[in-house]
Amino acid sequence: MRRLRRLILLPLLLAPWLAHAGVQVVVDGVDDPLKLAVSSGVDISQYANRDVTEAQVRRLYEQSLDQAKTALQPYGYYEAKVQGQLDPVGENWRVTLHVSPGTPVTVTTVNIKLDPAAAKIPAIRRAQRAIENLKGQTLNDGEYDSSRDALSGALTANGFLDAKLVTHRVEVNRGERSAVIQLAWDAGSRYKFGDVHFDGSQFKDGFLQRYVPFKSGDYFAQDKLLQLQQALNGADYFSVVNVLPDIDDKKNGVVDVKVELSPAKRTIYSGGPFIGTDTGVGARASMERRWVNRSGHKWKNEIILAQKLKTVSTLYTVPMPGPNQRSFNYGATYRDSNTDTSKSKTLELVANETREWYGWVRTIGVHALDGTFTVGQKAGESDSTPGLEHGRSNLFYPEATLSRKSGDNPIFVRNGWALTFTARSTVGSLLSDASFSQVIADGKWINSFWGNNRLILRASAGATWTNNFDDLPPQLRFFAGGDRSVRGYGYQSIGPENSYGRVIGGKNLLVGSTEVEHYFTRQWGMAAFVDAGNAFNGTDYRPKIGAGLGVRWLSPVGMIRVDLGTPVHNADDHGVELHVVIGPDL
Repeated sequence: MRRLRRLILLPLLLAPWLAHAGVQVVVDGVDDPLKLAVSSGVDISQYANRDVTEAQVRRLYEQSLDQAKTALQPYGYYEAKVQGQLDPVGENWRVTLHVSPGTPVTVTTVNIKLDPAAAKIPAIRRAQRAIENLKGQTLNDGEYDSSRDALSGALTANGFLDAKLVTHRVEVNRGERSAVIQLAWDAGSRYKFGDVHFDGSQFKDGFLQRYVPFKSGDYFAQDKLLQLQQALNGADYFSVVNVLPDIDDKKNGVVDVKVELSPAKRTIYSGGPFIGTDTGVGARASMERRWVNRSGHKWKNEIILAQKLKTVSTLYTVPMPGPNQRSFNYGATYRDSNTDTSKSKTLELVANETREWYGWVRTIGVHALDGTFTVGQKAGESDSTPGLEHGRSNLFYPEATLSRKSGDNPIFVRNGWALTFTARSTVGSLLSDASFSQVIADGKWINSFWGNNRLILRASAGATWTNNFDDLPPQLRFFAGGDRSVRGYGYQSIGPENSYGRVIGGKNLLVGSTEVEHYFTRQWGMAAFVDAGNAFNGTDYRPKIGAGLGVRWLSPVGMIRVDLGTPVHNADDHGVELHVVIGPDL
C-alpha cells in the first residue's frame, strides 16, 4: 500500500516540471514587416502549439533576446535593443519582447561595374538603375538580393549567357550607420539565335517558321522565346509546346532552338442545351477542324436551334502567321430570327482579313446579304395583320471593325475594359437595293472596389445614313431592350414606331448601363443595375429606363447572370422581365 501511495504522489511532485500546452509570443515597439521578422525569427515561436517544459521555455526565452536583434539586421537595423518578459498564463507561457529598433543603416554608395555594351541595352539599364536607386535608402537585404538577381537575370535574358557575378559585397559601417554596395559582372560575349528546329509538327516545311518572331543572327532574347511559345499555343494546333534553347551546346556565339510539339486532337465536337431570354431555350452543336491540311487551314461549322433563333454557319480560315497574325476568313450564315418585334430569314456571305494592328484586332472585309423580313409583328399575329412591314433585302457592303480588350482574368474580371468600333457602308447602289452607311461603338469598363465589389459601366451608340430605311433588314436597324441593352424590356422591343404603333427600329442608338455587384463568396453574389437608352430617328431621343436586381454565380462553365428588371417611369410598360446571360465578362 505504501508503494502504491508513492506512485500516486510522484506525478504531483513532478507537475511543475512537466510539459505545458504552448507559448504565446507578443512583440511590441515595431510594426510589420519588422514585427513579423522578430516573431518568426525567434525559435520560441515554434512552440505555440507544442508541449514544452519550463526548463525549455526559460532556455528558449534567453536565446530569443539575441535572436530578435539578429532578425532585424536584414532590414538594416544593427543597433536594436530588446527587453523581454516571461509570464506563466495558466498552463501556457507568454513571452513579451519589447523592441527598440534604433537608427537604421543607410546605403551611402553603390558601385556597379558592368561591360559598356551590356549597359546600353534598355532592360539591363533599367535593372542597373534599380540597384543604383538603393542609394539613400535603408539597407534591406531582401531588396538588395532581388535587385542584384534581377540584373543577373536581365543579362541572361538578353543573350549574355556566360555572364558571371565576380564581386558582390555589402560593407556595413555600424559606427557611421552606413553601407556601401560593391557589385561587378563579367558579361562575356552576347549570343545570337541560330536555327529553329520543329520536332513533331504535322505541317509542311516552312509553315511554322512564320510563327518565329526572330531571325537567325538576331541577338538572343528570352522574351522572343516566350512570344514563340504563346503564338504556337494560341494557334490551337498542338496539345504540347516546349520551346527549348540549346544553351548547353552553344557554339561560336550561336544558340539553336528546339521546339517539341505534339498535335492536338484534330476534330472537335461540342454542343449542348442553353437558355437565354433573348433566344429562348435551345441547343447548340458545332464541329471544328483544327487543321484541314498541311498548310494549317481551319474549318468550323455550327448549328443553333432555339425558340427565337435558328442559325447554320460555316467559317473557313486561312492563317497567315507572322508579326501581325493575319488570317483570311470566308463564311456563310443562314439566320432565322424571331424577336418581340420582327421576323427575318437571311443568308449572309462574308469574306474578310483579320490582323493585329497597333495593339487592336482589325477586321476588314465584304458582306453580301439576301433575305426576307417582317417588322412590327408581335407573337401570335399573322403575316396579314395591319401595320406590319414586309420587305426583301439584297445588300452588298464593305465592313471594318477595330476591337481591343484588357482584363486581369478571362473568367472573372476584377479590372478590365473592352472597346469595339464598326463601320459599314454600301458603295452607292452597287449590288444593293438600298444605299446606307453605319457606324457603331460599344464599350464596357469593369473596376473592383472595397474588396468583393465590382462597378460595371456599359455603353453603346450607333448612327445610320440611308436613302431607303424600309429596305434595311432588322439586323441593320437599331433596337433597344433585352439582356445586353435595357433590361426590364423584351429583346428589341424598344424603338421608333410606325403609324400603327408598331416598333420598326430606328436609324440611331444610344444606350448606357450602370451596375454594382457584391460577392458574398468567391462564387456567389448579387447585383443592382440601372439601364437607360433607346433607338431613335434624327434627334428625337427619349430614353427608356429599366432597373432591377440580379444574382451572380461563377459556375464551372462560366459566369451565369440572372436578372429581374422592371421599367421605370413608364405608364405603358409594367411588370417584371427575366434576363438570363451565360458567358464571359468581356
